[in-house]
Amino acid sequence: MQINAPHHRRHWLQRFGMGFGGLAAMHLMQRESVIASPSHSAGQPTHGVLNPTHHAPKAKRVIYLFQAGGPSQLETWDYKPLLNEKQGEPLPESVRNGQRLTGMSGNQSVLPLAGSIYKFDQHGENGTWVSELMPHMAKQVDRIAVVRSMTTEAINHDPAITFLQTGNQISGRPSIGSWLHYGLGSESENLPAFVVLITKGKGGQPLYSRLWGSGFLPARYQGVQFRSGKEPVLYLANPPGVSQGSRRQMLDRLKDLHDLEQERLGDPELATRINQYEMAYRMQSSVPEVANVAEEPKHILDLYGPDASKPGTFASNCILARRLAERGVRFIQLYHQGWDHHGNIPGGMKKQCQETDQPAAALLEDLRQRGMLEDTLVIWGGEFGRTNYSQGTLTATNYGRDHHPRCFSMWMAGGGVQGGVVHGETCPYGYNVVKDGVHVRDFHATLMHLMGIDHERFTAKFQGLDAKLTGVEPAEVIQPLLA
Repeated sequence: MQINAPHHRRHWLQRFGMGFGGLAAMHLMQRESVIASPSHSAGQPTHGVLNPTHHAPKAKRVIYLFQAGGPSQLETWDYKPLLNEKQGEPLPESVRNGQRLTGMSGNQSVLPLAGSIYKFDQHGENGTWVSELMPHMAKQVDRIAVVRSMTTEAINHDPAITFLQTGNQISGRPSIGSWLHYGLGSESENLPAFVVLITKGKGGQPLYSRLWGSGFLPARYQGVQFRSGKEPVLYLANPPGVSQGSRRQMLDRLKDLHDLEQERLGDPELATRINQYEMAYRMQSSVPEVANVAEEPKHILDLYGPDASKPGTFASNCILARRLAERGVRFIQLYHQGWDHHGNIPGGMKKQCQETDQPAAALLEDLRQRGMLEDTLVIWGGEFGRTNYSQGTLTATNYGRDHHPRCFSMWMAGGGVQGGVVHGETCPYGYNVVKDGVHVRDFHATLMHLMGIDHERFTAKFQGLDAKLTGVEPAEVIQPLLA
């Protein structure tokens, strides 16, 4: 936006009760559409392009706990005692089988096998192996489906995370949340259908807004990032000197002007635009209310752990995710950075799990107690896994792991997912999938299926083609994960 506007234009905007902050809010909520949007009335839940869905959905909403950086499956969900037995021995070429390595470890003279420094024990009715790093999630294994056989082609962070979030390694495609908003619409009158929460103060690989962007879909379907602090959504508050009454009058007059233009042009996008302005107006009261995690009772804050009362932490964001889900938000995306452990696995993994284990388990328990877990799909996982060999020097007390796309672990719970299930298997070396592999596209197909969508039939026109989240390559719903 050009801010060096002539004086008379700035004066007009200020008199109209908007100011540049108001225009920025509008820009945040809406830009010109490239695809016709479903019509709807201001202040009402909206239908998507799929009305009704292809089949009865098992899940109404999704909370995706994305662990950015690639958490090591070998220190969390994929127990490989053979690596401890063969500690320090070179990775056999028969296991690697010529598979590509990153430039960070590809020039090492030896790739020494590294067993986990952490112990594993069996938990739950199914005897699921879980690392000692996750004592709280260990108590939830009968409610989750652990997938040990995830696989992707992407070996570096940016294409890998872009693939998980948009179905394509090249940026510019709609994110999962945008697809769901486009297809299913919104259940909330006063909140966005797609909200993004990022743990405050974490380092690691950068996160870009295009990861929750709408790509070639209209901008109204992009995710809205909520931040910790006094202004959860940027540019939403009225500019200094503009009262709520003035804002209301401005919106009413703006609607009158749009109605006149609508009579002249018959452009449905005008109605969509004014509805987005109205949503921003309603969010001025709804966002501060939902973001006030401090109003939760003490026993709920205690359930989520010591960080629950600290705004912007993973624990606080998990509570906020539940509050958003209660109020009809369709897709809630949490990002927690810091899992990129090329070195110092012992210290780094311990810290990350201390930040995330109790809150993730508490979220499942909290949703269950409220009767929401059965129709809320909860997902945990990163963009790829880590190597079974040490990157750099291997010692008795320290080691690192490089990127590994061939196999990694994630879990899903609620929303039509069968609990107490372990799906897929990797080889004894934890390097290759040997049973029931789940590709990223299969994961997307399964997520869509649980939301009542046939991924093959759910498309949007882009450059003359029927584009879809799962792309043109084969993708299958993972039936054993379904309850």
